Amino acid sequence: MKILMVLTSHDQLGNTGKKTGFWLEELAAPYFVFHDAGVDITLASPKGGQPPLDPKSNEPAFQTEDTRRFERDAAAMGALGNSLRLSDINQAEYDSVFFPGGHGPLWDLTNDRNALSLIEDMLSAGKPVALVCHAPGILTNVKAPDGKPVAKGRAVTGFTDSEEEAMHLVEVVPYLLEDVLKEQGAKFSKTADWGVHVVQDGQLITGQNPASSKQGARTLLDALGKQAAA
Repeated sequence: MKILMVLTSHDQLGNTGKKTGFWLEELAAPYFVFHDAGVDITLASPKGGQPPLDPKSNEPAFQTEDTRRFERDAAAMGALGNSLRLSDINQAEYDSVFFPGGHGPLWDLTNDRNALSLIEDMLSAGKPVALVCHAPGILTNVKAPDGKPVAKGRAVTGFTDSEEEAMHLVEVVPYLLEDVLKEQGAKFSKTADWGVHVVQDGQLITGQNPASSKQGARTLLDALGKQAAA
């Protein structure tokens, strides 16, 4: 079984002068869920090479057993430093795709034609797609086969407006994904800030925040298992 994990290449937090990127827990926790299940994992990003890490995600308050394990794992760190260029990816070679969040995807992956086409092609092929935290924002530009927003009428979740307010970044981010997904007709649900919340609607799996990334990965594996058994 092969799973592709797609990370952001964007490292600027709007006009704040601060750095952003991917959120470490959202890579590390799913990575080891997949790794420990014997899955073949490939990392990719729009620019390839080393994706930018949101430095805040590696502060002591946000470190976890998984993030520390990831940084001790030479193979994992090597894969991260040499992510494939997203434009070189052929979705037919993978069984599924998982998008970790962090604020970076709001700027690049949301508008990356390769990322959008990857999701559209995966879903059209009946393959499960999972996105957590800010990554569900990518769905705002993904189209269903009929040309309508892919989230229209679907049950989804993602980083909430109240969580963005708690981060004091409502005026910094290019859009609030909860608002846009609702405007597009998605059935957006959420739990309390920072709580675990994962939603599955057919082959589309979304997680609300960093704490939801491990459960999102487990849900994806479960979807793949049912698919293989079908």
